[in-house]
Amino acid sequence: MKAKEIRDLTDAELAKKIDDSKDELFKLRFQLATGQLDNPMKIKECKRKIARLKTIQTERRLGIR
Repeated sequence: MKAKEIRDLTDAELAKKIDDSKDELFKLRFQLATGQLDNPMKIKECKRKIARLKTIQTERRLGIR
């Protein structure tokens, strides 16, 4: 998901996406620990997605953009 697409979301949708992404990261880490994860790069992608979402959430809270 691109930053432009994220900025089009409402605050509630943004918070929901963050929660969903955190759940996804938890599941990926669990799969990694049990040896069921096929592509370890998914963890990195998920972390970046969460960071992107939180950055835009912080921008809104501070009124930067």
